[in-house]
Amino acid sequence: MNPRAFLCLSIWALLPALLAPAASARQEPAEVKRVIEDFLRVQTKGLPGQASFSVGAIDPHNQLAPCPALEAFLPAGARPWGRSNVGVRCQVEGGWSIFVPVQVKVVGTYYVTARPLARGQIVAVGDLAQRSGDLAELPAGVVTETAQAVGKSLNVGLQSGQILRSDSLRAPPAVLQGQGVKVVSKGKGFQVATEGKALNNAAEGQVVQVRTASGQTLSGIARSGGVVEVGY
Repeated sequence: MNPRAFLCLSIWALLPALLAPAASARQEPAEVKRVIEDFLRVQTKGLPGQASFSVGAIDPHNQLAPCPALEAFLPAGARPWGRSNVGVRCQVEGGWSIFVPVQVKVVGTYYVTARPLARGQIVAVGDLAQRSGDLAELPAGVVTETAQAVGKSLNVGLQSGQILRSDSLRAPPAVLQGQGVKVVSKGKGFQVATEGKALNNAAEGQVVQVRTASGQTLSGIARSGGVVEVGY
């Protein structure tokens, strides 16, 4: 065999070994998955139920350079709830970012109506029936505790067995229009109380207009017991 032919055969024989490092120089999917799982464990703490999650597949043949500093994040407007995406970025100069599909399940208690309820009706404990399921698959604002509904009135009529949502409930007025109220004015280093009359209905924490005995009109925050707080 002539030297040139021998050299060509040698190069072809070594080619797989020469290319192997380049082929393996890609981001390890298992590390990306680990970063996402650690991120979701933190993000799902405090959710109203038992949270679990699954992470979608990450291409084992990706063309991403190996990164020593990975960071997971949620895209703008996203939340760790139901089917979503989690981003992972490489925090080095010239780094990359990808998005990986995830599914977060939150199994917990929620409430439905135990009987037909009329619009304007005040909700009592007996009007509620407890259910259990994946909260992430239910409408937004579903009631998960009786305290979120009991004592509030309904904005709409509901049939028996309907899911109860917070946007269908209205808190009872803490202050009624025409009611005499105690106006508490607070500022740095002072607090003054006077009397007044409410000019509108307002639930706890809502803004209420008050006319004082001197004829001045003030805006304050309605509190239970006929109190209106005015801050300065």
